[in-house]
Amino acid sequence: MDYSNEVKNIREELKTYVQKNHIKSLVLGMSGGIDSTLCALLAKPVCDELEIPLIGRSLPSKTNSKGENKRAKETGRYLCTDFKETSIKSVFTATVDKAFDNYNVYPEPYAIEEGEKFNILNGNMKARIRMILLYDIAGATDGMVLSTDNYTEYLLGFWTLHGDVGDYGMIQNLWKTEVYEMTEWIARHEFSGWKGQLTGHPFEVIMDVINADATDGLGISKTDLDQILPTWEGSSRDGYKLVDLRLKSHFASGIGDLDDPVLQRHYRTEFKRINPVSIPRENITNK
Repeated sequence: MDYSNEVKNIREELKTYVQKNHIKSLVLGMSGGIDSTLCALLAKPVCDELEIPLIGRSLPSKTNSKGENKRAKETGRYLCTDFKETSIKSVFTATVDKAFDNYNVYPEPYAIEEGEKFNILNGNMKARIRMILLYDIAGATDGMVLSTDNYTEYLLGFWTLHGDVGDYGMIQNLWKTEVYEMTEWIARHEFSGWKGQLTGHPFEVIMDVINADATDGLGISKTDLDQILPTWEGSSRDGYKLVDLRLKSHFASGIGDLDDPVLQRHYRTEFKRINPVSIPRENITNK
């Protein structure tokens, strides 16, 4: 597919919003994954044109792999005006060890032992710590935090409440397969002939991101597909293609196998998509 029109439209929308709201910087968490890489690719020309910084931060913890950290640094150095890697390991450890363990915040019957639930709770905390830091940077620079969520992950609840969603979603309504395709289109059309001062070639760096296993880096599972489609064996890109097909088919027909882990995840995470649940005013005043 030729994504030239879609890329142009996203950048024009972002430019208009930034100018209208007098935003002085864009702030982005660089994970080394496909979503944050695409957001940086889309935002960089807008920031360059408007002469505002694209501030990228890699915020790894001990559950991030060396490959993730390497890709985050490479994409951040190429695409961001201001890029730093800052580990959140000490902040996370201090929060867990001091606030949670020492002060025993969990009610007595709910002591959490290591396992899947423990990993999910820890992963959510890491995502929230990262967002605290990104919003602090945005506040200090009169900026705006870019959201890196896509439509597939939104439908699956594959994100952390109060931890992943930023101020402005350029790719919020793109299917994950479109995220892969748009990223590759930009790489081939805007970076294949690039020549610069940094070691390596950004086209190869971006393609490395595209071909890598997708992971949230939170230590919950080895890859995203381990959580979304547990029996999947293959590349993350092909796995997400299957996930998107199942979701689209279900929404188009209204039927589907409710034992399908993709559909099960969609329905059991509905609470995230209606958060917060607010009592209608008429239910408060008219009874």
